[in-house]
Amino acid sequence: MQSKQNSPEAKLQMKDLQLNSLFETIRSINDNASEENLYKIYRFTLYSNQSIDKLALYVDDQDWYCKSSFGTKNKYQEISLLEKVKQIKEITVLKDKVFEDTPFEEFDLVIPVRHKETILAYAFIGVPAKAKTEGLLDIDFIEALTNIIIVAIENKKLARKEQQQEAFKRQLEIAKDVQSLLFPKKLPYNDNLKIVASYLPHHSVGGDYYDFIEKGTEKFLVCIADVSGKGVPAAIMMSNFQAALRVLVRKNTELKNIVEELNALILQNSGGENFITAFFAEYHYAQKSLTYINAGHNPPFLFTSDTQKHFLEEGTTILGGFETLPFLNICTINKLENFLLFCFTDGFIETYNEKGEEFGVDQLSDFIVKHRNMDQRELHSRLIKHLYHFKGKNMYIDDITLLSCSVRH
Repeated sequence: MQSKQNSPEAKLQMKDLQLNSLFETIRSINDNASEENLYKIYRFTLYSNQSIDKLALYVDDQDWYCKSSFGTKNKYQEISLLEKVKQIKEITVLKDKVFEDTPFEEFDLVIPVRHKETILAYAFIGVPAKAKTEGLLDIDFIEALTNIIIVAIENKKLARKEQQQEAFKRQLEIAKDVQSLLFPKKLPYNDNLKIVASYLPHHSVGGDYYDFIEKGTEKFLVCIADVSGKGVPAAIMMSNFQAALRVLVRKNTELKNIVEELNALILQNSGGENFITAFFAEYHYAQKSLTYINAGHNPPFLFTSDTQKHFLEEGTTILGGFETLPFLNICTINKLENFLLFCFTDGFIETYNEKGEEFGVDQLSDFIVKHRNMDQRELHSRLIKHLYHFKGKNMYIDDITLLSCSVRH
């Protein structure tokens, strides 16, 4: 005699309930239900299904986690998915001895949920004995419901990721605008003073900075800097650095005090998480003296003649790393009438060619010595082309900034 639950009427009624469940699920998705609520709907729908008495749903959310479960002996939220399960591509009955002595042996089957060729989830199902004997288990329904829920959640993740990317893109645009305001709009290029700068950002927003500030008619200051980090935080830090530097220079603050004030500002704004390497040089026309402080930056070259070259290394450590700079040496070079000061960031010398060879300081220095008397703008152009040919098919690994300053009396 056919049982009531196994009768055509009962099966039709079950199909009707299943369809209503699917429609309600789709309606919740269209109403923009949260991921948490969608998992609750999924759990409640299967919990009320008499053909299922155990569930553990594992979802690929960067790693495999159990997102929903009921009726199990084990707490699967604390159990990692077995590597052997990840090899399962089709609905599989878990009678294989491979799953013996593992938590998953309490289930009867596992249903992989895929979107196109990618498996997004594994639904582990336990079936009560009565459902097995009466053939009540509807795998197609379980598979369809799981697929609808998981794909909807994946779409939510994708939409959220796209929103984050759009927000990040807007942030980069803002940072790029901020950064463009940092660089001086016009640099002097005359018989007595020539300042040339070249800037090649590795990304749309870089962490390099250079500046030229006149202090009346008697002095000027040049600066090159490199902030750790990229994007909006780096652009904001550098804009604060620039604003403070210009205020301090125009107040005619001594170079030593400028560096100490900037160190305090960076430490205050970054909490010690970011730092800046920088080089500051101040030239006094009448005294024919160059005073500089190197704050952990690549030592610039100072050419006083065709043969004499100096590395400007004296100064202090990086800015933003210590409340009080552990040492601070100020160096002044006197009787300096005609010279070329050449500054750069580490992105230039740390560029590698296809053989794994670094461009290096020596090659940069040799190139400048060889082309010392070339027009300064042409020197920059030739040097950048030389680096481009040197790297071959390799990518630049960092921002690149060159800043040169020549004085003639």
